[in-house]
Amino acid sequence: MVAAAAGDTGKLGVAERLGIESDMVVQELGWDEDVDDDVRAAIEEVIGGDLLDEDSDEVVDVVLLWWRDQDGDLVDTLVDARTPLADNGVIWVLTPKTGRNGHVEPSDLAEAAPTVGLAQTSNLSVSEDWTATRLATPKAAKAKR
Repeated sequence: MVAAAAGDTGKLGVAERLGIESDMVVQELGWDEDVDDDVRAAIEEVIGGDLLDEDSDEVVDVVLLWWRDQDGDLVDTLVDARTPLADNGVIWVLTPKTGRNGHVEPSDLAEAAPTVGLAQTSNLSVSEDWTATRLATPKAAKAKR
């Protein structure tokens, strides 16, 4: 996280830290005027195309979910976000940092994830205003599929 605090070594570092690689299919949910366009641009540059919007019906490798405290029911949204995911896909929930408008308590994510069969695996600072939390299907659940 030192690189992020120092301005990162380049915008592409954000996508790399999120595990996003070229030719991955990435869907974006929860876009609004307050999202970090630098994060979006870095991801689009790495994948070599546009982020899919919420109306897409493609199978995706990654869902980027911009989520704020006032956005509604997180569990319902995670159920919807999980639907297009490939078997090894992940959801990155991007939330405003502490003290920012729309900040989400970490406990809200910790409670919602297992309810929809996901495990919280890591947290990253992706920009000055946004934190990303990685949610994935637990390994034990994957083995049972």
